[in-house]
Amino acid sequence: MGPDLMDASREDWLNQIESLGDERGYFEPLGPDHSAILTDEGSTLIVTFETLEDIRETAPLQEPLGWNLVRENNWSNLCILAHKKTWFRDRAVYGYFDRLIEDGFFEEFEKVVFYGVGMCGYAAAAFSVVAPDVTVISVQPQATLDPDRVDFDRRFPEAQQRDFKGRYDYAPEMTEMAQAVFVLFDPAIIEDTVHAALFRGDHIHRIRCRRFGNSLPKALFAMGVTQTLVDQAAKDALTEHDCYRALRVRRRYLPYLRKLLKGAEARAKPQLIKWLAGAVTTTHRAPRFKKALKRANRALAQSNLQGPPT
Repeated sequence: MGPDLMDASREDWLNQIESLGDERGYFEPLGPDHSAILTDEGSTLIVTFETLEDIRETAPLQEPLGWNLVRENNWSNLCILAHKKTWFRDRAVYGYFDRLIEDGFFEEFEKVVFYGVGMCGYAAAAFSVVAPDVTVISVQPQATLDPDRVDFDRRFPEAQQRDFKGRYDYAPEMTEMAQAVFVLFDPAIIEDTVHAALFRGDHIHRIRCRRFGNSLPKALFAMGVTQTLVDQAAKDALTEHDCYRALRVRRRYLPYLRKLLKGAEARAKPQLIKWLAGAVTTTHRAPRFKKALKRANRALAQSNLQGPPT
């Protein structure tokens, strides 16, 4: 993708994606609101659910995340692209997956991994029923937005007007035959925690990613964790231990460390600030942490001068 697409109109961008998609395998419109883009390479297939908005706002090269995830390994990618916030509740999408099943498409691959975030995480789980022995990686997914099932979640009022009954509907049920499902979420977000709890079974792995908040998907990609998890899943080797081991890189990820610092400062914990800021400043040029370290040292010195309470 060229830098000229950074300012391209939505129509021009889609036309360019269509042209590139045809070069990679095929590009197929799925009604007015969705598209399917197949990159036909190796015997491993990574299925990604993505939105036009997310790609245009966050992707440095203005290209689907799936293209990035398969590039180094020469794997295949099927990107299901939503042109707006549909939650993929569309008969054209259902019909497309029905055709893939009839054609035995997924049986042609040695390993299939489904991946998505939020709305796309819901879709990755809900449509994973189409593939045998699939591994699902779903970040902050909704189980459904059917008000009769999840009246606790009021974050998406417009989406709840869509039909979440019928085919490919309730994601936890659609994942019952999956080989493994990894649901990543921050337990501080109550709605995400409850949605994660609705996924049940020995094959369900709930990965708690604390202190990331709604920036979790962006952080996972920036830290390289997304690529690591997909790589492991593609080798049929991903475990809960692998997920938490991959998350250890957060100790070197400055946005995460800044959140820890902000929390320690809000709680007025100078000793904790000293430990955190001291560790960070030994490996990073981090002016904010250096200033925090000085303030913490002054506070601790003042406390020592005052002596213990009588």
